[in-house]
Amino acid sequence: MILRASYIKKVFEFGFDARTSRGAMRDKTSWFIKLWNQDDPSRFGIGESGPLPGLSVDADPLFESRLETLVNDINQSHQQLPLAELLKHPSLRSPAILFGVETAYNDLITGGARKIFDNDFLKGKRIPINGLVWMASADNMVKQVNEKIAAGFRCIKLKVGALDFEQECEVLEFMRKHFGNEITIRLDANGAFTRDNAIEKLERLSKYNIHSIEQPLKKSDPGLKEICERSPIAIALDEELIGIDDPEEKNSLLCDTNPAYIILKPTLHGGMRGCREWISIAEQLKAGWWITSALESNIGLNAICQFTAQYPVVLPQGLGTAMIYKNNIPSPLTVADGHIFYDATMSWQVDGFLK
Repeated sequence: MILRASYIKKVFEFGFDARTSRGAMRDKTSWFIKLWNQDDPSRFGIGESGPLPGLSVDADPLFESRLETLVNDINQSHQQLPLAELLKHPSLRSPAILFGVETAYNDLITGGARKIFDNDFLKGKRIPINGLVWMASADNMVKQVNEKIAAGFRCIKLKVGALDFEQECEVLEFMRKHFGNEITIRLDANGAFTRDNAIEKLERLSKYNIHSIEQPLKKSDPGLKEICERSPIAIALDEELIGIDDPEEKNSLLCDTNPAYIILKPTLHGGMRGCREWISIAEQLKAGWWITSALESNIGLNAICQFTAQYPVVLPQGLGTAMIYKNNIPSPLTVADGHIFYDATMSWQVDGFLK
């Protein structure tokens, strides 16, 4: 198969004020890679590459030029390019581009119908997910919690670290008072705590029966190992994994810090190939894991859901971003009753989107 390629840039607009401890976001830019066989351009695969500014190692001014170089090199090649050979291209050192190429290639070779893996997700298998509550005023966060519970979510994830700490505790107090311990609560600090206040805050938070907290300290903080050892709440690492590609370094990090969980995003953590390595190492070390989208549109989210379905799903996953954009790509992805699934009675509408 002689590959041909193109890409297109799209900006997605949030339908609300999306805030984290790193600031507010109003839109999100992604680049979409299209691959096809030069003998049959009517059938093509699509992959999404959407690095997150301020977080992804490849979110820099040269991102699009790396992608353009890859596309040009593919189009100038007159040789067959199996995936293993394609992955040697220097541009694929970018995790976001790698994820886009993995997705587009798998999509193409399975028929160009957004089928990335042959598993039960496309047959209607439901994946449990957490309901994400974004940072806002305390009243607004309580409103989001009520909406998520009413929508059937039984695992709620709250972003913390931007509000006054006492207000955040009041939101958690409300949740336990009104919904008891039937609801699982996860927290994501996005590195908002410090070594001086982390243990005190974690002890305060622990009285609300918290399942886990993501990245309490900033990436590479030397106090992380101690926090993992002393925390009364299970620690999950996220940003800490970014930029680590060598399997020995991955193993060393998890052995040294001994987190209870790791959280994986293919766009940030080395594509699907990199996530497979992290999962293998985590399972050897008896650490739990779950997979999360990184604000991808439905193209990227579909690939991540299908990748997740390659594994036995034990815990709720972080795949609830299908409805955050006002101009998302119409797709069969559906969220209902705290699960995401593929509704085969619905169709993709990508042709107009790619023009």
